[in-house]
Amino acid sequence: MSESQTPEARPALPSPGELPEVTAFYKAENYRAEESIGYMMRRILSAVAQSVELRMCDPGPTYPQWVPLHKLHMGKVTTVAELARECELDTGAMTRLLDRLEAKGLCRRVRSVADRRVVHIELTDEGRAAAREVPEILSHVQNEHLAGFSNEEWEQLKGYLRRILDNAQALSARGDKKNDSTPS
Repeated sequence: MSESQTPEARPALPSPGELPEVTAFYKAENYRAEESIGYMMRRILSAVAQSVELRMCDPGPTYPQWVPLHKLHMGKVTTVAELARECELDTGAMTRLLDRLEAKGLCRRVRSVADRRVVHIELTDEGRAAAREVPEILSHVQNEHLAGFSNEEWEQLKGYLRRILDNAQALSARGDKKNDSTPS
């Protein structure tokens, strides 16, 4: 892109799944962070996290700990590396999180017999019991946050959020790099 082009004049960048045309909903001259979708989504996520945290049993899992418990319980992952990728955490953060889960007696790490570099994670009976509570708690908390929405509005909201997520994934897939070339 040439230096003289404004953000509104940037050409749409190609991507897998092709992003739709970009509309300038936000403008620098009147931008307000509290009106941004990112800010609002972060606030909603924080409110949901606090509500979930309040409903989790002590000394059960904290909000950040329920995600790996749930993924393990659902059979989506079995190794530390898979769990770290699935939870979008680096291996160091995952190791610390697993240390806390193990200290609570919710899981255990078992080194693979076939490949000593691989560490599997197993839920304990207490971990399975805690993981079984997660969908009930999440359903309750999310329903509370959707109070006043009709079923149609809920479906519409999910559709909008999926579109934002699809756009985010398309941006990520192409590296979300600035287009430094002018269109041919």
